[in-house]
Amino acid sequence: MNTQATFKTSKAQRYLGTLCKHFGHKVPVQMDGDRGRIELPFGQCELAASDDALQIEVSAETKGNLDKAARVIANHLERFAFRENPQIEWH
Repeated sequence: MNTQATFKTSKAQRYLGTLCKHFGHKVPVQMDGDRGRIELPFGQCELAASDDALQIEVSAETKGNLDKAARVIANHLERFAFRENPQIEWH
C-alpha cells in the first residue's frame, strides 16, 4: 500500500536534508542528492526534491501502518516547515 503528497516549496532540498538527518539518528536513512529514503519500523518514505516541490511517497504493509507512517512524516515536516504552514494532503 502507498500514498503520496506534494509539498510546494522553494526549500524542498533543505527539508529533504532536515528530515533525513533527523530520522537518521533513529532509523536507517539513505540520501543521495535530491532523493532520500527513510525506513521506519512500520513503513518507508521516499522523498524527491525539485526546485519548487518536495514529493513524498509513503508505503507500508497494512493500512494502519501506512496511516501511522504518513502521520509521522507529515507531523515532522509540519514542524520543520512551520513558517510555510504546509498542508499535507495524501492521495
